[in-house]
Amino acid sequence: MAAGSWGREETGLWSRGSEAEIGCVMQHGDPGSMSQADQSHAAGAARDSDPGRAAVASAYQRFEPGAYLRNNYAPPRGDLSSPDGVGPWKLRCLAQTFATGEVSGRTLIDIGSGPTIYQLLSACAHFEDITMTDFLEVNRQELGLWLREEPGAFNWSVYSQHVCLIEGKGESWQEKEHQLRARVKRVLPIDVHQPQPLGIASLAPLPADALVSAFCLEAVSPDLTSFQRALDHITTLLRPGGHLLLIGALEESWYLAGEARLAVVPMREEEVREALVLSGYEVRDLRTYTMPAHLRTGVDDVKGIFFAWAQKKVGVEV
Repeated sequence: MAAGSWGREETGLWSRGSEAEIGCVMQHGDPGSMSQADQSHAAGAARDSDPGRAAVASAYQRFEPGAYLRNNYAPPRGDLSSPDGVGPWKLRCLAQTFATGEVSGRTLIDIGSGPTIYQLLSACAHFEDITMTDFLEVNRQELGLWLREEPGAFNWSVYSQHVCLIEGKGESWQEKEHQLRARVKRVLPIDVHQPQPLGIASLAPLPADALVSAFCLEAVSPDLTSFQRALDHITTLLRPGGHLLLIGALEESWYLAGEARLAVVPMREEEVREALVLSGYEVRDLRTYTMPAHLRTGVDDVKGIFFAWAQKKVGVEV
């Protein structure tokens, strides 16, 4: 159920009017279609002193965004008609947290966006400058298709409609999607395993007022120690007092994305809580969801989902 995202090298940018800068990407296909940045990163990962991280980076070169989206965001998991489904649960957690009014500001960074945008549908009303990030150029490409409203983009309208329904503001799903597109200012590579995840000369304004991350850290970490270190790294991008909304898999060890079978570090609820505390957060809310039998479709071995709302403590250095 995870979508991994690490990559760091900067790619060329193109402008969508004055509103957004989206990382240029090439077509997904044979290895020759991989960008120089991704080739460079893959080569660097192969030389990584940590063989576990190098293996993860290598495995992700086979990640297929379309297959991942079909597995997790088309029916049955993408059926939002049942309030007990995993999709409505995630959207409700996000909407209720943003409805408190406490998670707001000017800048937000989505850590390891993967090929998905649903995690920002409630956020976009509260932040005017949103940065999306991902390791894989094929995922950044997928995001670009949706942001530019191009043919072949995944249709998120069911998710947008559901968010508008649960938020109850009388907003249309078209207005919701227009606002999100307008507020995503850039899509950048990221490497959560580096002390400076966005690189030395980041194009994102730092530190951010808030971070969102869904199904990233546990999916790109070979073990709990690596997960903790990655959490420490992304925390440096957040201002003291800022908020982190973290969604992830519970007790998952693998998932499929086309030909790629990707390892995940199995996490328990208490391990998530402990990791957040060790990274200098106050845990404001931590909820869990048990994956029902009919949604265990053979594309992963996930047992449940967690949602955490955490606030970075003031005066605590990670």
